[in-house]
Amino acid sequence: MAASPSSTAGRSRAAAETPAGGSAVPVASLAGTVAAVSRSRRHGPVKRCCASIRLLAGLGVEGDVHLGKTVQHRSRARQNPELPNLRQVHLIHAELLDELHAAGFEIEPGQLGENVTTRGLDLLALPAGTLLHLGATAVVELTGLRNPCAQLDRIQPGLMQATLGRDRDGKLIRKAGVMAIVRQSGEVRPGDPIRLELPPPPAPPLEPV
Repeated sequence: MAASPSSTAGRSRAAAETPAGGSAVPVASLAGTVAAVSRSRRHGPVKRCCASIRLLAGLGVEGDVHLGKTVQHRSRARQNPELPNLRQVHLIHAELLDELHAAGFEIEPGQLGENVTTRGLDLLALPAGTLLHLGATAVVELTGLRNPCAQLDRIQPGLMQATLGRDRDGKLIRKAGVMAIVRQSGEVRPGDPIRLELPPPPAPPLEPV
């Protein structure tokens, strides 16, 4: 049975435990693996899986439509093209794809628009400012949540609603992954380890960006 995001949270938090002094988790704390990598030169909800992608510091994924220092999301760029690009890299946990498969959706890595599909890491539980070390040298900093939109229903009807949920208190849960900016360049490939570095407390939770 595939692990759900909630079931992976315990493993992720255990790997990210900080000492009593509250210092950031050591870079060597292994938290998960890269399951797939994807990119697309065209706007749209789907990206194509690749053997590898190259992350460029301050810009994003080489060859991807969202590459840039300023906002590349079309509707937001129309409002203010000078806004910083907080969505340079999109990451989704593969456990969401397992959940969607169980619900009858035929979704493969990259089809939700993500650049990096992870395994074994509860992305949604991480705070803003978390650093993810991907492979040998690449580092990304989490900036916020991806807000599921109606474009997902163009892939398969009902997909947008399937990427939303409610917690015990009725608060909306956005399950369609997280956004990040690139802090350090590097190649990323399926099978690469992901190491976790939490920001010093208190760190704010991820919010839609």
